[in-house]
Amino acid sequence: MPGQRIPTTLSLLALVTAGCMTACAGDGGREQDAGREVYADSEAWEGDLATATRPLRPQEGMDEDWQVLRAKAIMAWDQGWEALPMGESMVRIGLSFLGTTYVPGTLEVAGEEGVVVNLLQLDCVTFVENALAVARFIRLVEPEILETETQMREAYRGLLREIRYRGGRVDGYPSRLHYFSDWIQDNESRGLVREITQDLGGEMDPEAIDYMSQHPESYRQLMDPYNLRAIREIEFWLSGQTRYKIFQEDIPARRDQIQNGDIIAITSTVPGLDVAHTGLAYWEGGELHLLHAPMVDDVVEVSRLPLAERIWRVDAQDGIRVVRPLAP
Repeated sequence: MPGQRIPTTLSLLALVTAGCMTACAGDGGREQDAGREVYADSEAWEGDLATATRPLRPQEGMDEDWQVLRAKAIMAWDQGWEALPMGESMVRIGLSFLGTTYVPGTLEVAGEEGVVVNLLQLDCVTFVENALAVARFIRLVEPEILETETQMREAYRGLLREIRYRGGRVDGYPSRLHYFSDWIQDNESRGLVREITQDLGGEMDPEAIDYMSQHPESYRQLMDPYNLRAIREIEFWLSGQTRYKIFQEDIPARRDQIQNGDIIAITSTVPGLDVAHTGLAYWEGGELHLLHAPMVDDVVEVSRLPLAERIWRVDAQDGIRVVRPLAP
């Protein structure tokens, strides 16, 4: 998570094979999902090999990315998704991403820090961010904006910036909301979401957050002493904030209070890491599942197992935080 924006989910491994580096993230480490090993979102680096390949994809997105946004916006307006409750809109948008390729570290491109637009490749956090951004886009702009390419792109990049960066401002690598706890607090402070974990009976989580500063070699940007100091300050502040989580054994008793489209942040047992994986709550056949972008099947999907059972099978995960998206 981190790095991507971490928190989102920090990954533990970087594999270099035949001169190519592949960063695989694990829902905070190795996990077993329906009998398979899986890793989650990561931004681990070995040298600058990845940096040399990322420039092939422009930070501001390719024409194909903007075609995806245009198609989803037209479909949403045609079907009236902007009039649905925010969570229901996000679920429908999330389902429209089914089959989209999972790629870790999609925000790690060469050059200065900036808003990355990538709707063709998603990791667990950028999936949530784009579902939220599209749901806000269809509410905040009129369909006529699609007639002006520049305005459409500017509006969507602004929404991603608001969601992904502290205070909605890009100010270097530390301004990206790497830890999902940071993401939750910042987006909640500006009225984009509301965390309801404590309301659902969540218990305090006293664990310190310091994964990134303890593993600076896994983040090329942390080779810069300024960035490393800034991340340490953020970690110190986050560790002093009160956090709550619903332990895995309590999820069945709380699940009926979770709504379609609630953002689910799965907590991690990895030292220093707050959140291992993210997705959207999705009710199907009377069971609560996770609509997410996992590495296990390399595409956006609905979890085969109900949420509680899925977490039980993963040693590196031990509970959830529940965050409700708010309509603008």
